[in-house]
Amino acid sequence: MSIEFPRITEVRLTPILIADPPLLNRSGVHQPYTPRLIVEVETDGGVTGLGETYGDTVYLDRARDLSRDLIGRSIGAVNTITGIGRSASALLDAEPAASGLRGALTTDKVRLSVLSAFEVAVFDALGRHVGVPVHTLLGGKVRDAVDYSGYLFYKWAEHPLAEAEPDDWGAALDPDGVVRQARKFLAHGGFGSLKLKGGVMPPEEEIAAVRALAAEFPGVPLRLDPNGAWSLETSVRVAEQLGDLLEYLEDPTTALDDLAELHRRTGIPLATNMVVTALDEVKPAFDRDAVQIVLSDHHYWGGLQATRDLAAVCRAYAKGMSMHSNTHLGISLAAMTHVAATVAELGYACDTHYPWQSEDVLTERLTFRDGAVTVPETPGLGVDLDREALTRFHERWKAMPHYHVRDDVAAMRRAGIKASAP
Repeated sequence: MSIEFPRITEVRLTPILIADPPLLNRSGVHQPYTPRLIVEVETDGGVTGLGETYGDTVYLDRARDLSRDLIGRSIGAVNTITGIGRSASALLDAEPAASGLRGALTTDKVRLSVLSAFEVAVFDALGRHVGVPVHTLLGGKVRDAVDYSGYLFYKWAEHPLAEAEPDDWGAALDPDGVVRQARKFLAHGGFGSLKLKGGVMPPEEEIAAVRALAAEFPGVPLRLDPNGAWSLETSVRVAEQLGDLLEYLEDPTTALDDLAELHRRTGIPLATNMVVTALDEVKPAFDRDAVQIVLSDHHYWGGLQATRDLAAVCRAYAKGMSMHSNTHLGISLAAMTHVAATVAELGYACDTHYPWQSEDVLTERLTFRDGAVTVPETPGLGVDLDREALTRFHERWKAMPHYHVRDDVAAMRRAGIKASAP
């Protein structure tokens, strides 16, 4: 006897702007508001599933185009979702994606980032319909809580633009400031590892910051990520000075041959979310031993099932795996937690920007305890939408069209400062 699952009757796309602190990176500074896209998939069975992804105009336009193909599809046929719009794969832009610092932005990567939100929303609806959590639909959890790393940034005390929202994190522009910020992170959620976004200050200053963190928090795993800002020789110099203090060095440079040479010369483990961002980039990087840890991201890998596929590839190559993060809200954190709970080989705490986001679209924020998020056991993702908050953030999006595309370089320029990599 065949089982009939509900079919999709409506897809609601709500672009929003969320307040973001003035966090510094290689490209510049986070804008006062960052765009996100909230997806709702409604079914004829009376359940609605939630998804979230990048909200920049290029993603929103693609979502509007692709969402029409979801109407009438069964939520029990999740695999058909990721095949939508596969014919579009021409290169859009040879420059790094402004919203992700994750390699060349192509139409297929945009498509996958959109489909990831659709897939998550369909899984959420399916889980709600059958009464099980999403991790059960993915094969079942292997852990009850997922570890996350405290994500440190060099940061201004406030954004110079008057329309920016205030925050109470304070400035972090030197080693002492970075340590103070780390103390706040540990007080916030008890994180058991710390990652510093580098590529902002001269390498010697970032070396000093890592050493200060190691002295203040002995035994806590540390990571440094300059987003490909350094040359091979600078990367070697940093690795030689910090090799014993770092759990891994993330994307110090982006040329595969340079990464392979760096690992050969120093032995330091190298992680990436910039040079391995699609399956066709796996083999060249692994064959050269240029990458030892891949930071997955269900948004641009194309969903939760694709993340599990990547985990299987990493296992076959005996490579490590963790998770990358970009500015995200609770829907994405819940999705990350569900899929991470099913990956036995996840050997490193995942990244998350969530503590930086003072706003959310959930009725109840997710919380960190001892640096981890408890895996939800309620149906679907286990989160609910705060519709009043969604409306408020959408109204902000309509009122501020100059923030519809995240551009950290432009934000730095508007602040009256010229961005420059070290």
